[in-house]
Amino acid sequence: MSSPLLLLAQTVSQFLQIYMVLIFIRILLSWFPNVDLYSSPWSILTQLTDPYLNIFRSFIPPLGGIDFSPIIAIFLLQIVASVVPQLLFSLA
Repeated sequence: MSSPLLLLAQTVSQFLQIYMVLIFIRILLSWFPNVDLYSSPWSILTQLTDPYLNIFRSFIPPLGGIDFSPIIAIFLLQIVASVVPQLLFSLA
């Protein structure tokens, strides 16, 4: 039988993986100027990802018109995705 901490570790890991995919989709869609990210059905995607991305946008300005903040955001999310489940597995 699985312990609650193992289940929590798996759930956190899966959530973070799904969230990274959502951020990648958000980034890819921003490359298409005819896609309005603030209209349906894409508005749900922006509502889910923009609060996290806006943290990094607030202190990483665009360079040459390119927003590098999602790169840092994904990098940090990957670190958290590898550290937190490992920590929870070790506690279980």
